[in-house]
Amino acid sequence: MREFLKGRVVVTRGDITDCDVDAIVNAANRSLLGGGGVDGAIHRAAGPELLEECRTLGGAETGEAKITQGYRLKARHVIHTVGPVWHGGGRNEEKLLEDCYRNSLMLAVENGLKSIAFPSISTGAYGFPMEKATPIAIRTVKEVLEAEPSLEKVCFVCFSRDDMDVYVENASVMLGD
Repeated sequence: MREFLKGRVVVTRGDITDCDVDAIVNAANRSLLGGGGVDGAIHRAAGPELLEECRTLGGAETGEAKITQGYRLKARHVIHTVGPVWHGGGRNEEKLLEDCYRNSLMLAVENGLKSIAFPSISTGAYGFPMEKATPIAIRTVKEVLEAEPSLEKVCFVCFSRDDMDVYVENASVMLGD
């Protein structure tokens, strides 16, 4: 685990479903009804009540964020955001990914949440290159933290050691040690 911005940003490796934060972010598909990867893991860990609540939300568009209860998770809430599928960069993917992070963070602020944990949105099955996605995530988080002092802690929860190394390297450059 590495901390930046006096502990306001944390990069760690682990299972996002185990995070004890106000909200974890789900890298969801447009239906919000579960899927593979992080999405499936969150739905399994939260229990069937999460699916029932998600059915009432009417899905979400790419870049949008919606909030639910956390149910059986340690996190009190789940913020669902739909990341862009990577098509080579010519379909506004970078802006849409930024929207995922910004909209998730602003939803946390609007709901009075103090801590939030993110997976690496769109870098799995959606194919967004990690080396392009990570600076977008860190820059957006930095901008929102500068404007929103009520957010006390943002965690980037990485699945692999390699992913964590990319996040730590980018955070060191963009946020300082």
